Amino acid sequence: MTETLTANEVVGAKLIDGQGTKVGTIGQLYLDDQTRQPEWVTVNTGLFGTKESFVPVSEAHYDGESLQVPYAKDEIKDAPNVGPEGAHLTEAEESELYRHYGLQYEPYDRASSGVASDDAMTRSEERLKVDKERQVTGTARLRKWVETEQVQVTVPVAREKARLVTEPITDANRGQAISGQPISEAEHEVTLTEERPVVGKETVPVERVRLEKESQTDDETVSEDIAKERIDTEGDVIDVNRPAGTPRN
Repeated sequence: MTETLTANEVVGAKLIDGQGTKVGTIGQLYLDDQTRQPEWVTVNTGLFGTKESFVPVSEAHYDGESLQVPYAKDEIKDAPNVGPEGAHLTEAEESELYRHYGLQYEPYDRASSGVASDDAMTRSEERLKVDKERQVTGTARLRKWVETEQVQVTVPVAREKARLVTEPITDANRGQAISGQPISEAEHEVTLTEERPVVGKETVPVERVRLEKESQTDDETVSEDIAKERIDTEGDVIDVNRPAGTPRN
């Protein structure tokens, strides 16, 4: 029944609750942006009708004079006060209203826009909203291990050798030469030495290595289909804002 409702019919009509009690006067009719079907009406409630409450009309019945909905008057009066008069309901506001009336909310970028009692038509369109999220793409690891290699170093070493030296008897050494027994046996010993390489190792620090992160920014293009409502005219209509036959963007 609600798909036949128009703003001219219900705006100003009485809203009746599920028990047949008058709740107030209907102020506006709201259509779903996707289906363009009636979804909400507002009713003047509160003291002297100072508050507008939203009521779903999916199960409403219109008899030509009043619109009856299957909700209690107090439930309607306590509905969340969302959106100023004539405003476009957001998903969050619709979700809050659906929860209040115990209805299942199935968002699909849906929202409702008010339809006033004049002859104006609202054109809406979707806008692309792009956000970013951070995700893990990999890891970088710094690892240290021990590797052995053979190193050769040439070191000069000295060795002592015995060298036989014969010298003639002179006045200078004659005293040493004739000391002792004239004829005898004797031995003379000389100790020989040599240098040998001694290898030792020590550990010394040579460099420090660490990992750092840097950010690199690239441009990435995303695309998505968006819906735009178009408005055109038929019949003998003069539009001073655009050439004849050109659709409104």
